[in-house]
Amino acid sequence: MIYEQDIYKLIPQRPPIVMIDGFDGISPTEAHTTLTVKPDNIFCQDGKLQEPGIIEHIAQSAAALSGYADFLQNEPPKIGYIGEIKKCSINDLPNVGRQLSTHLQIVAEAMGIKLLQAEVTVAGKQVADCAMKIFLRQE
Repeated sequence: MIYEQDIYKLIPQRPPIVMIDGFDGISPTEAHTTLTVKPDNIFCQDGKLQEPGIIEHIAQSAAALSGYADFLQNEPPKIGYIGEIKKCSINDLPNVGRQLSTHLQIVAEAMGIKLLQAEVTVAGKQVADCAMKIFLRQE
């Protein structure tokens, strides 16, 4: 498991917009990430993580999955862009202090484009899921 202090090896984002604090690389196509919702999170309002924060958490989970492959090859993480979000449902807004657990799987990949499926849970209850297409900037 990679924790908060080492997350920067996997993602290009920096505070105050870092939206993952744990990463468990399972395989090159699948991973689990976590985020504990803190009161100073820029996406929190009225004690709850708002929808854009959940989407950004999923996007950074995808960045960490791609960055993990770069990390294993001693390369810096590539910058990625959200190209499309489909079939997104957000069922609940997590309270401050709760931990999001996200399972992410790459379902297709071609020419720097990755199609991902993500499921976000809190205490075993699904709070969000979506399909996301990301593009990785090729240097």
